[in-house]
Amino acid sequence: MSLKSSNIDWTALLKRQEAAFTAADAPSRDPEREKSLLEERARQLSRQPEADAAAAGLECLEFMLSGERYAIELSYIAATLPLTDFTPLFCAPSFVLGITNLRGRIISIVDLRRFFELPALGLSDLNRVIVVCDDRMEFGVLADSIVGTRTVASGELLPIPDTFTGPREEFVAGVTAERLALLDMARILADPRMVVHEEVG
Repeated sequence: MSLKSSNIDWTALLKRQEAAFTAADAPSRDPEREKSLLEERARQLSRQPEADAAAAGLECLEFMLSGERYAIELSYIAATLPLTDFTPLFCAPSFVLGITNLRGRIISIVDLRRFFELPALGLSDLNRVIVVCDDRMEFGVLADSIVGTRTVASGELLPIPDTFTGPREEFVAGVTAERLALLDMARILADPRMVVHEEVG
């Protein structure tokens, strides 16, 4: 298509573009204001990843424990399995249900209901074991049942209510408005009480 056959005034358009480029290359009439605007833009850009991360939230596994809803971040979960064969440990703390074999590894099973001093509902075919780990520790957490995965936004977490007394006050990171308690799994894994000694005196 030629310039003459087009309804667009290409000559005027090119002149306007050239004027815009010239203005962009011209020195700023107010360098202090321009510097302030650039600094503010840089601050907003630096905060953007944090805002995106907060909006994305934490990917968690929700489960039931003595009729209450709890969640563990997926980054700490190695596996989930049904509670089938396990060997009780009679010389272990009361909250250690026993040990089980997970693909050739012997891991202990922790009953958080007893550790948190919650009422125990007994064991059933619905009980599941959530295997949690970090680079130093690995054990299974007993769950009455698993609800499923969900996202918990960081801004959604509220302070721990007064009803969360005892060990829960120390090991719950926060509670949502729906009464879902997010466990501080890093602190639980680091707690020395979770170390099960095999030696029997």
